[in-house]
Amino acid sequence: MKKSTTVDPTLDPSGGSDASLMTFWEHIEELRKRLFIALLAIGAATAVSFAFAENVIKLLAEPAGSIQALQSIEVTENVAVFMRVSLLCGVTIAMPVILYELLAFILPGLKTGEKHWIFITIFFGTILFLAGTAFAYFVMLPASVTFLINFLSVETKPRLSSYINFITSLIFWLGVGFQFPIIIFAFVKLNILSAKTLAGGWRYSLVIIAILAAMITPTVDPVNMVLLMAPLFVLYLLSVLFAFIATGKKKQADS
Repeated sequence: MKKSTTVDPTLDPSGGSDASLMTFWEHIEELRKRLFIALLAIGAATAVSFAFAENVIKLLAEPAGSIQALQSIEVTENVAVFMRVSLLCGVTIAMPVILYELLAFILPGLKTGEKHWIFITIFFGTILFLAGTAFAYFVMLPASVTFLINFLSVETKPRLSSYINFITSLIFWLGVGFQFPIIIFAFVKLNILSAKTLAGGWRYSLVIIAILAAMITPTVDPVNMVLLMAPLFVLYLLSVLFAFIATGKKKQADS
C-alpha cells in the first residue's frame, strides 16, 4: 500500500499563498531599489545644477523684462527659488535614469514584441516634452506675462517666488500636454485604447481640452486660452493619426 503524500501549499512554488506573498514582497523590494537609484540620480543632477541654476533663473525672468524687474520680500526667498530651480533642473537632467528605472521595473511584465515600443515612446516623448517647454517659453509666456503685468495699467513688480512658481508650472504642464500623441500611440500598441474610439470622441476631447486650457492658462482672456487650445487639439488629431498607424502596424505584425 502506497503512502499518500500531501504537499504543503506554503512550499508550493506554483501557487501557494506564501509563495505569492514572497513574490509580492520581492516586487516591493525591486521597486524600492529602483526608486532609490532614481533618487540618487536626482540628487546628483541637482547638485550639478547648482553650477548654472542662477543663469536659468535669469533666463526664466526674461519674459518679465529681466531679473531686476522682480523683487524678493522674505529673507529666505532667494535661496528657496534657487533650490526649486536647481531641483527642477536636476529632475530634467536625471529623467533618462528615472525612466530607465521605471521601465526596468515594468518591462518584465510585457511581451518581447512590446518592449521596443516603450523605448521608442520614451525617446519621442522626451522630444515632445522639450517642444512643449519651448512653446511655453517662446510663445505662451511672452503673451501671458505681458498681459498680466500691464493689466489695468498699474505698475507691477512681480514677487520672485510667485513668478518662478507660475513660470515653472506653466512650462511643465505644457511639456506634459505635448506628449499626448506618443502616449496615445503607446496605449494603442498595448491595446488600452483604439483608434476608432479616439476618432469618434473628438467632440468630447475638444471640451476636455478647453477645460484643461482654462485651468493651465494663467490669464483670463480668451486669446491666450485659444492660443493654448489650438496646439493641444492639433496634437490630439496627431494622436488619432498615430493611433491608426499603430493599429495598421499591429495588423501587419499579426498577419
